[in-house]
Amino acid sequence: MQNHVLVIDDEPDIRELLDLTLSRMGLRVTTAEDLGAARRALAEESFSFCLTDMRLPDGNGLDLVAEIAEKYPQLPTAVITAHGKVEDAVLALKIGAFDFVSKPVDLSILRKLVSTGLKLRKDEPDLDALAVEEDSPFIKSGLDRLTGQSEAIQKCKSMINKLARSQAPVMISGQSGSGKELAARMIHDLGPRADQPFVPVNCGAIPTELMESEFFGHLKGSFTGAGTDKEGLFQAADGGTLLLDEVADLPLHMQVKLLRVIQEKAVLPIGARKEIPVDVRILSASHQVLRPLVEEGKFRSDLFFRLNVIELPMPGLGDRRDDIAQLANRFLKEISEQWEEKSAPVISPAAMQALEHHNYTGNVRELINILQRAITMCEDNTINVDDLMLEQVTVNEPEQQPLSDRDDEQTLDTYIEDIEKKMLEDALEKTRYNKTRAAELLGISFRSFRYKLKKFDIE
Repeated sequence: MQNHVLVIDDEPDIRELLDLTLSRMGLRVTTAEDLGAARRALAEESFSFCLTDMRLPDGNGLDLVAEIAEKYPQLPTAVITAHGKVEDAVLALKIGAFDFVSKPVDLSILRKLVSTGLKLRKDEPDLDALAVEEDSPFIKSGLDRLTGQSEAIQKCKSMINKLARSQAPVMISGQSGSGKELAARMIHDLGPRADQPFVPVNCGAIPTELMESEFFGHLKGSFTGAGTDKEGLFQAADGGTLLLDEVADLPLHMQVKLLRVIQEKAVLPIGARKEIPVDVRILSASHQVLRPLVEEGKFRSDLFFRLNVIELPMPGLGDRRDDIAQLANRFLKEISEQWEEKSAPVISPAAMQALEHHNYTGNVRELINILQRAITMCEDNTINVDDLMLEQVTVNEPEQQPLSDRDDEQTLDTYIEDIEKKMLEDALEKTRYNKTRAAELLGISFRSFRYKLKKFDIE
């Protein structure tokens, strides 16, 4: 069935231009000159997409956006804003607009916007069915979906479902290990950009001097060592979604450049004279609370305003203890498959009770680490309380004094073991407790790294 678009603008020339442009895309178009005509059209016919100006003779286009969000929630609506009116665009997105386009309207951007909006699924996906997708390789994609039935996680799933139907920038907040990247991936996978790239980037992991090249690309010969043209992360994510993880770690000079890219929807590679248009949805994540950083002058308020259009708070594991049993059983299955174990071990009732009452400072990531250790330690394919090793005694780092001055019990072997243990702990800390990356950092195999963790009782 032919898609039907409603266009609302009080200027005849603009209505005619938009009608012609959309009709050439094979769309059926109905135009309206004001809110009254638009409301009558909505009551009489069914539409696939709506595009409205902000300023209309009988009111504000934002009122119509709010009405459509309430009465026709499946109808994506975009707004036309005056050039430079960032506040209008942000407000429109907050109250339910799918996206926005600025005057003078760039027709190529408009066509992409409408095409993306028309991809939205007519029916809401079954999030519960997606949440128990357990057959994906653990090492390849981590936690594919949010698992659990607690009130906190159900609320989170519902919000993700709504955010997937919008192009609004989202700030995903939450403690380390709470699943911020997972949530971002779900927003992408459930939205109209699902068939396009999802590009996550850890802003704190890129050296400052390479940031501009990594984000925006460069041309051959633009600086020493630039032997070929390089595509930046924005170009790599064109048509899809770019996740700015740990966005609080961006230096101020990059915050300025990022703001311009978001506003202009174009990047300027190093050495280039002409900007390249990019169509990217921006999602951000941070375990730090950004507002205090804004007040301290460490994060630009205008960039915060653009990125934090809608906030998605991710609950910590302490807020969803009812999910721990389901999470633990799922992770045991996936870890066992990753390690090519014959079968997943069983968690004893006492061990499960201990897991459910543990204080998880590292959230879901910590639970995974505990279970990895427990699989290594358990016998008879049953995980008992002792195998979890939840009560760890903190051992102070040995003083680096001359070997001759140490107690008689301190042998050369134990001295070397102390150094080795410290290297393992440092590698884990530097990689934020990602065992695979820590093993790579030390230049040893993952199996060898796992053995050494067991040897030194490192959590």
